Amino acid sequence: LGQTFQVTSQEATKLSLAFSRPPLPSAENCRKLSEDVQNAILAVATVYYWLPKGQGTTLRKMVRDATTEVVEGMIQLTDTILNAPLESLSQEQLISTGGVWEACEQVSNLPRDNQAAVVSALAASLGVVKDAVEEMEHALVEGQDPYGDIMEDEELGFRGNRDTYWSEADRQLLSSCMGLMKASKACLKKVLAAVKAHGKADSPEHIAQLDDLADIANEISPSVDELALSMYPPVNPLAVRLNEASLMNFLPFCRTSHVCPPSEEGWVQFLTGAVDHNMNKVKNFTQGQL
Repeated sequence: LGQTFQVTSQEATKLSLAFSRPPLPSAENCRKLSEDVQNAILAVATVYYWLPKGQGTTLRKMVRDATTEVVEGMIQLTDTILNAPLESLSQEQLISTGGVWEACEQVSNLPRDNQAAVVSALAASLGVVKDAVEEMEHALVEGQDPYGDIMEDEELGFRGNRDTYWSEADRQLLSSCMGLMKASKACLKKVLAAVKAHGKADSPEHIAQLDDLADIANEISPSVDELALSMYPPVNPLAVRLNEASLMNFLPFCRTSHVCPPSEEGWVQFLTGAVDHNMNKVKNFTQGQL
């Protein structure tokens, strides 16, 4: 894959230089340039399709995304050359050429197996959850008005709508919601460390377990985002209930996965208790509001 990306980068350079100044290449040279670009892109796609699905869907998706970026970059460069003035090298052509180079350089950062791919996916999910927790913590610290940083409407004047403020009952519910969000963050952080320490890509079973962990983690981050949005006033109890359950599948699966040997069971049990406690409180607070 690295070799095909390197060749594609070189073909992008040749193509761009050929159309950087007059005179334009002859018809024969254009045909040769086109064939070389096409062969380079076909080689990139072929090597991607050679990657066995059994090596892991998480790894395969990341390689596919990198491959797609290279192909789309070359399409953009070709379109830019076709539509550019013939007199000089355009800024768009320079940018498009650089875009292909950057896409091709990504191959050096691609994970080498499914364990590394899942580590990358978990780290990305953890980053999203961290941002959501920090944003909600900031909103709660700001006081009674989470929209305090929004400018007043010039026509309507002062925002007197009570739906822009949290009631005391809302704040009791928010405390449990924050508990769930923090448990999500702690869970992803612990699982990330466990995959780094114990994750293996040496058998179909281990590879599949890693993929399952990545898939469930990918569901947690958008659920936490949605939970955070439903917590802004006016608080939506139904949305809170719908987005609170993402950890219910994750923790039991972690316990049965190879990345959680007996030495890791302590935090799984602790976080399971924390999730159950906060979910029961959320249910009690919202029961009469649904």
